[in-house]
Amino acid sequence: MPSSEQFASDNYSGICPQAWAAMAEANRMDEPAYGEDIWTARAADGLRELFDTDCDVYFVFNGTAANSLALASIGQSFHSVICHELAHIETDECGGPEYASNGAKLLLGDGADGKLTPESIEHLVTKRTDIHYPKPKALSLTQATEVGTVYTPEELKAIRAVAGKHRLNVHMDGARFANAVAALDVHPSEITWKAGVDVLCFSGTKNGLALGEAVVFFNRDLAEDFEWRCKQAGQLASKMRYISAPWCGLLKDNVWLENARHANRCAARLAAGLEGLPGVTLRYPRQVNGVFVDLPDPLQATLRDAGWRFYNFIGGCSRLMCSWSTTEEQVDRFLADVRANL
Repeated sequence: MPSSEQFASDNYSGICPQAWAAMAEANRMDEPAYGEDIWTARAADGLRELFDTDCDVYFVFNGTAANSLALASIGQSFHSVICHELAHIETDECGGPEYASNGAKLLLGDGADGKLTPESIEHLVTKRTDIHYPKPKALSLTQATEVGTVYTPEELKAIRAVAGKHRLNVHMDGARFANAVAALDVHPSEITWKAGVDVLCFSGTKNGLALGEAVVFFNRDLAEDFEWRCKQAGQLASKMRYISAPWCGLLKDNVWLENARHANRCAARLAAGLEGLPGVTLRYPRQVNGVFVDLPDPLQATLRDAGWRFYNFIGGCSRLMCSWSTTEEQVDRFLADVRANL
């Protein structure tokens, strides 16, 4: 079975053709280094146009750096960041946010389907206010969440109201932000700055790039000296155009959005095919490009022996991820193997 037969991660997928073509075009001539090139300017302007606002844009190599450095720009080492207990910055960043901020503590909230609630935020902020406790300064939301659900504009505004009450800045981990936009069918501004988000880490890697995340500051005051923070952390690419040019390929003609829509459609097809099968239960609502499902252990073993790659995830369920390069035929082959081996 070819190695492409996988639902392990959208990180497994290659570079989409439009991003590859933009990188090839950027390779045709020499350009100034360290982000002074025309491609970086075009990509940053493209993101400003996409969000319909004047924002500060920076490009870094990966999501861990994007999240960690963005959160470090919000507070000091004696501050804390509120996030969901399943948030990626808590479970999968190897202490990156704490390291970059010289020790800011993560405070873990709860909420159904991987989403923080205004009530959980209020509880964490108010349960202690003494000087012996790290002062809450930031709130981090994952959009889409680690379990494939999305915050609606209304939910975000309700959270922003609590954040504003307690003077918290709002960070959004947008590892699958494109998929959330596609699922909600809203303008990107409706679930970012118009809903009170101060800084967004917008992933390109999971949307068809080889590498590269955009850190988008809607609250430009928080971006003060951010380029020095990136340089110090080893995140300033000397040949920046090879990170930024592929973004131009994604942004042109809304390729980023169509990539996300395609991945979401494949996941919807996958979820529909699994639902109702004996011994198979969807753990969370399928809203973006991931399907979280309880599969019998013998079936999991058989599928892996047949060459299918997928991970067991939070709570032990199987996580099946689709990407821009997933095909409907691939989904149907997987479903056929599931049905044949139940």
